[in-house]
Amino acid sequence: MAILVTGGAGYIGSHTAIELIQAGYEVVIVDDYSNSKPAVIDRIEELSGKRPAFHEVNICDKDKLREVFEAHELEAVIHFAGFKAVGESVLEPLKYYNNNLNGTIVLMELMNAFDVKNIVFSSSATVYGMNNTAPFTEDMPLSTTNPYGTTKLFIEQFIKDQAAADKDWSAALLRYFNPIGAHQSGRIGEDPNDIPNNLMPYITQVAVGKREQLSVFGSDYDTPDGTGVRDYIHVVDLAKGHLLALENVLKTTGVEPYNLGTGVGYSVLDVVKAFEKANDVAIPYQLVERRPGDIGTSYADATKAKAELGWETEFSLEDMCRDSWNWQKSNPNGYA
Repeated sequence: MAILVTGGAGYIGSHTAIELIQAGYEVVIVDDYSNSKPAVIDRIEELSGKRPAFHEVNICDKDKLREVFEAHELEAVIHFAGFKAVGESVLEPLKYYNNNLNGTIVLMELMNAFDVKNIVFSSSATVYGMNNTAPFTEDMPLSTTNPYGTTKLFIEQFIKDQAAADKDWSAALLRYFNPIGAHQSGRIGEDPNDIPNNLMPYITQVAVGKREQLSVFGSDYDTPDGTGVRDYIHVVDLAKGHLLALENVLKTTGVEPYNLGTGVGYSVLDVVKAFEKANDVAIPYQLVERRPGDIGTSYADATKAKAELGWETEFSLEDMCRDSWNWQKSNPNGYA
């Protein structure tokens, strides 16, 4: 029995694939390389010792995705595939609704058709919206501030409704906070195709000389230094969370949401200073306007994941900064 990892060549998906293979799972990856590179599959094999099965498929293509289900005996799905840039989603909402929502419906229809009723979903802390006070807990009311977040919220609802209709379904909704860092080998990491939408790849591209300075979006939030506060989590800690969530899903039924974060909030400037200290590299920056759809403060209460999954983070902010820089300086042009 194999685990289907949609978007498995991406940043979080690739790290999770390594954890799965090292834990003894057979892994099947589908990815259309819209925000990833073919070299990732080679490096997953290099680091894990086993090459995952791979299919270049967009999950909206039902015929092609059906062939994947027909070719493998699947036990569960870890669903990462989807567009993920908050700013772009505000400018192009229909692109996000078409890809993220339709793709998930296609995936879930095929899961039903092939009796694969276990799923770990890559959700987001964006589902907590603007009106909750950090730290966020899983039982808070949900809302969104941008179309990207709305797709995550809708997909959570898709899964809840399907599990209500069919009691054999089992799901974990993993609400991530802000993944950064990279595999400690420096062989895989975050390599966005265009201008980075997330903080750390922007910092590392400035550090390696690809960009002149960091743009800090918003300096007038109600935070200690005016810049946005987020809960940054090492991508390897996050990947291990998926492994534990999968193991739980395979032995239970029903749907449970889990926050995956450290429970500590750091401002953008805190991260810049930590990066400079950990790596002895200066990061010039400029303060610019807020991005539409961003909130001031977001960090997790992750006690439920610890209690029910046995998961907790191991890496510090310094570790995250060191590993991010190790990846970027070892791969100044990413996977190119």
